[in-house]
Amino acid sequence: MGPTDHTHTTPLPVVLAGARGHGSWHLANIRRLQDQGLVRLAGVCELHSLDAAELAAFAAEPPEQSADFGALLDSTGARAAVICTPIQTHAELALTAAARGVHLLLEKPPAATLADFERILTGVRDAGIACQVGFQSFGSHAVPAVRALVRTGAIGTVRGYGAAGAWVRDDAYYRRAPWAGRRRIGDTDVVDGVLTNPLAHAVATALELAGSGAAHDIASIETELFRAHDIEADDTSCVRLTTTSGLPVTAAVTLCAEQAGEPYVIVHGDRGRITFWYKQDRVLLQRAGHGPRENVHGRTDLLENLVGHLTHGTALLAPPHRTGAFMRVVEAVRNAPEPAALPTGTWHTPPALTGDGTRGVVPGIDAAVAAAAETLRLFSELGVPWALRSCSEEPQTGPTAEVSSP
Repeated sequence: MGPTDHTHTTPLPVVLAGARGHGSWHLANIRRLQDQGLVRLAGVCELHSLDAAELAAFAAEPPEQSADFGALLDSTGARAAVICTPIQTHAELALTAAARGVHLLLEKPPAATLADFERILTGVRDAGIACQVGFQSFGSHAVPAVRALVRTGAIGTVRGYGAAGAWVRDDAYYRRAPWAGRRRIGDTDVVDGVLTNPLAHAVATALELAGSGAAHDIASIETELFRAHDIEADDTSCVRLTTTSGLPVTAAVTLCAEQAGEPYVIVHGDRGRITFWYKQDRVLLQRAGHGPRENVHGRTDLLENLVGHLTHGTALLAPPHRTGAFMRVVEAVRNAPEPAALPTGTWHTPPALTGDGTRGVVPGIDAAVAAAAETLRLFSELGVPWALRSCSEEPQTGPTAEVSSP
């Protein structure tokens, strides 16, 4: 049954792989869509089965459970699967679903390596299935609204795109799973850095607004990766991509903020700017000769969009090929030198905001993140004292990811 089958009239049977952690959000979302008659939770794939309390919302019709994803797809007759498992497992699970003709909602990042991403692309194409990548911001109705403003010249000629994300995460965040904060486990790439996972939306949303989401849309990538926490991966970083059209896309992000803030993307024009707070679907237009104008937009859920694609031929909002440029960033981060540990005295560890433990805080990072999005410069170019240029002076060049120093 192909991705444009219009004959489906009963709720779509869905298997959820990874129902704890962020997966609990998907579990609740499936319940919402099940109440609307759009889907049915047919199965849950977890290493350890969910208990009655965790499945209380489905007590009247409990799903089948198994740690064997392929067997569960077979026994339930699932037509779609939501994959919300550790990053390094995405490729094999996606290919397992594709081999059975099961359509996919694949959480971001879609894979830990560009090679695995390309394996997924090939598997999806050869199987003729639909695949949606879990960049929820792509479902925001603000995205086409911002593009329309740009297209009609509301802010003049676009000069570049900046993204900023300043979040607070404590040490418990990195204890929640064996792969958290890891670059690799043994010989297996994980790439769980701030740019590639928790604040991946900042990077991907900027690329989506720029219309440069495909892998071939990127000419070069520069990275500056740092860490305050005692982890392998980066927790405070910036990246600048240059698109094939010559425009810069700069994203600066941290999990060591002084105060947690809403992440956003700025579209810089020569006669104004557009700021998009993508988690809030909020857009602010500021332009010469006009007062500021703010709008809050609606949002289409990505699983609901996938169902619409399968039943009515609705276009997918986040197909894999539109995340290829983001995967170029993942590959650049993966191949970059190890993130530089911030020197003693440049950060401190106050108590966590909730519970026991501590959190890493980098004084001045909130302002630096905002300045990078504002000026499209990297931390080192802003003169941030700890941003040693040496961390980005060793270019990592591969067949599909060129990385150069600023």
